Amino acid sequence: MELAIYEAFREAGIEEKAAKVITTAINKAIEYNVDSKQLATKGDIEHHYAVHSQQLATKGDVEKLRLDVEKLRIETRADIEKVRLETKADIEKAKAEIIKWNIGAIIAAAGIAMAIARIFLTA
Repeated sequence: MELAIYEAFREAGIEEKAAKVITTAINKAIEYNVDSKQLATKGDIEHHYAVHSQQLATKGDVEKLRLDVEKLRIETRADIEKVRLETKADIEKAKAEIIKWNIGAIIAAAGIAMAIARIFLTA
């Protein structure tokens, strides 16, 4: 059964080292549960396999999880695009504001320069 668990993890795309570690951990947990109950009958052995089935994911579980991850990935991309567009709009507003103030400052500076020139040229 340990080999079947390991192979299921490998087929699901889990790296070899991680699959071995997880499989070992599952078997230790099951052995602990089995040893603590002092199995002796066929019913107890069925309990052993029931513990396995509660800790393992079926292909359906993996597929559902894959779909959930894909949905989250799509939502994240949409959120990133929304933030990007909002940021671009904010930058455009800031750019327009800077241009407006720069033009105002240039006009004010030109007016001050003309006033100073008039004072000194008429005197």
